[in-house]
Amino acid sequence: MKILDLSHMMNLHTPGWVGYAGNKMYYAQNLQTGGIVAQRVDTAMHVGTHIDGAMHASDVKGDMSSYSLDYLVGPGAVVDISDKIDDWGLITPDMLESAPVDIHDNDILIIHTGFHRYYEGRPQQDLERYFCLHPGGGRELIEWMFDKKIKWFGVDCGSGDHAMNTSIRKMRPDLRARFEEQIGMTCEEYFGEYEYTHALSGRKIRSDIFMFHSWAFNDGLIHAENVGGDIELALNQRFIIGAFPWRFEGLEACPCRIICFSDVGDSVETVGAVAKALRDQ
Repeated sequence: MKILDLSHMMNLHTPGWVGYAGNKMYYAQNLQTGGIVAQRVDTAMHVGTHIDGAMHASDVKGDMSSYSLDYLVGPGAVVDISDKIDDWGLITPDMLESAPVDIHDNDILIIHTGFHRYYEGRPQQDLERYFCLHPGGGRELIEWMFDKKIKWFGVDCGSGDHAMNTSIRKMRPDLRARFEEQIGMTCEEYFGEYEYTHALSGRKIRSDIFMFHSWAFNDGLIHAENVGGDIELALNQRFIIGAFPWRFEGLEACPCRIICFSDVGDSVETVGAVAKALRDQ
C-alpha cells in the first residue's frame, strides 16, 4: 500500500476563509509547572484542509457524525485541469472528461486547478488570489456531478463555489467590478438563477449564489476545500480516496486529512455500527 497526503499544514498562520478568523493556540499547562504539556486550540471549522457537511448550508441531515466511512472513503480520481483554467475561470465537464484519467459514476472527485500554489506558506503565496480569484463551476458542472452521482468532491481552492459566486462578491465590490468588466455582464447574469426543492419541506427555493453549497448540499453532494499537500504527485490517477474528519455530533464541517491510497484494490466495505455511522454507538 502507498499513501499520499493531500492536506495542508495547519498552524497559527493558517488563513481562514474570507471573513473567518484564523487559528489561536496557547498553552493551558506547561512542563516546568505541572510536569505535562497541554494546549488549547480555537479554530473555525473552515480553516485549512476541511470537509463541509450538508448542514453547513442546508437543513438536511449532514453533521460530521452522520457520514459513514464508506461514504467518506472510496474509489475516486484526482483530475488535473491546471493547464485549462486561470483566475476566475469556469470549470466545465469537458475539462474534467478530457483529462487522461477515467472518472466513474459514484466516484470521489478531487479537482486540481493549481491554485494550491498560492496558499499560505507556499513559494508563490498570494492569499487574495487564492481566496478571491479562484475558479469554480457553474450550472453545467453541478448537473454533470449529479448525473455522475459523484459522492463528494474536493478542490485545491478556498471554496467549492467559484469565488464570485460566493459572498465575496458582496464583501469585495472592487473585485466584483473587475470580474464583471472582464466577463461583460453582472455576476447574477453570468452564473444565472437556479431552483431546487427543499429536501424536507418541499418548498421551492430560487437563488443566484452559492450553487455548490445551497443546492448541492441539499441534494446530498458535499465537498472538501483547501486540498493541497502532495497533490501534484497524484495528478490524473485513480486511488481509494478518504477524508477523515472528527466523529463529532452536530459539527457542520471539520478540518481533516485527505489521503490517497494506492495498491489496495478498488472497493471499500464498512464493518461495525460506528463505521456505518449508526447512532447510539
